[in-house]
Amino acid sequence: MDFLYEKVLRPMLFQLDSERAHEVGANAMTVLGWMKPVCRLMEAWNRLPADRYRPVEAFGLKFPNAIGLAAGFDKNATAWPAAAAMGFGHVEIGTVTALAQPGNPQPRMFRYPKEEAVINRMGFNNEGADRVARRLAKQPGVGQRRIPLGVNLGKSKAAPLDKAVDDYLRSFSKLADYADYLVLNVSSPNTPDLRKLQDESRLRELLGEVSAANRAREAARRPLLLKIAPDLSWGQIDRVLAVIEEFGFDGIIATNTTLARPGFFASVEETGGLSGAPLNVRSTQIINYISRATHGKLPIIGVGGITDGATAGEKLDAGATLVQVYSGMIYRGPFFAAALAKGLAERQRR
Repeated sequence: MDFLYEKVLRPMLFQLDSERAHEVGANAMTVLGWMKPVCRLMEAWNRLPADRYRPVEAFGLKFPNAIGLAAGFDKNATAWPAAAAMGFGHVEIGTVTALAQPGNPQPRMFRYPKEEAVINRMGFNNEGADRVARRLAKQPGVGQRRIPLGVNLGKSKAAPLDKAVDDYLRSFSKLADYADYLVLNVSSPNTPDLRKLQDESRLRELLGEVSAANRAREAARRPLLLKIAPDLSWGQIDRVLAVIEEFGFDGIIATNTTLARPGFFASVEETGGLSGAPLNVRSTQIINYISRATHGKLPIIGVGGITDGATAGEKLDAGATLVQVYSGMIYRGPFFAAALAKGLAERQRR
C-alpha cells in the first residue's frame, strides 16, 4: 500500500492544488466511513492484538494505540467515522468555531515535498458549532465509538478578543455532549489576535470559565486540553502550565504550527503556519520541557514533524503519552497511522 500511494496516488494528488487534494482525501475518507462492513474488516486488519499490546490510558480514556489524527484534517466531522479503519487510535475534529466562517482567501495551503512540509493559513474554515453538533448527533455517540473523538474549539474571527470567552463557551455548550475530550485551540497563527489568548491573564479567564462550565456538567464532564504554539518561550510555557494546573485541565497538546522559518524556509514568503518535518525538533523539545516541568504528571499529546516511527518514538521518549499526525500523512499516505501504531507498539513491547 505504501508503494501504491508513493508511486501512483501521491503523484496524482500532487498535481492538484494542496487544498483540493485535501478535499479529495477527506471526501474519500467520508465515503469509506459510509461502508461500515468494509471499515470493520479494515479495522480488524489494522488492530493491534489485545493479547500482546495494552491500550494507552490518558485523562480517563482508553486509546487502542498511541496514534491520532490531528485537528485540521476533518474540520466538519464528516470523515472521522473511518479513522479506526485506517489504523488511528483516536481522532480530533475541527477546529470548530461558534460561527460558521469561510476562512482566509485562497490559495492558503502550500506543499514543500523536498522538505516534507506544509504552510497553511486556512483561518479556521468550518461550518460552525451548530451544524457540526447536528451532524455529530446523528453519528455514534460517546461510549459507542471504536476510538475516542476529540473536538477542537477555536475563536470565531468575528468575535473580538474581549468576547473570546463567550465565543468559546458557546461552542463548548453546543459540542461538549458529543466529545470524548475537548481542546481549546489558542495557538493557531492564522486567526488575528488568537495567540494573545496564551497571555497569562487572558488564558486564566478563558480556562477558568470553561473549567467552571465543565464542572457544572457534573457526571457529564469531559476531559479538557489546551493546544499551545511552538513559538512560546520557556517562561511563557511555565506560565501556561501554572494556569493549566490552577484550573485542573487534563492535558496539553504540543504543538500547533510555527511562524518560524528555519533553513530553506527563510526565503519562503508565504505567510501562515509551518508544519511537517521542520517542526519536529522544536515540538519534541517543548514536549520534553513540559514533561520535566510537570514531573510527567500532565498527559501530553505530541504533534509536529512526525514522518516515521523514529520521530514518533522520539516524542514518546520525550514524555508524550499520545501523538498525532497530519502533514506526515500527506507524504506517507492513508495507512501511515496503522504502520506507525504497529511499529510503536512493538518498540514499546520490546
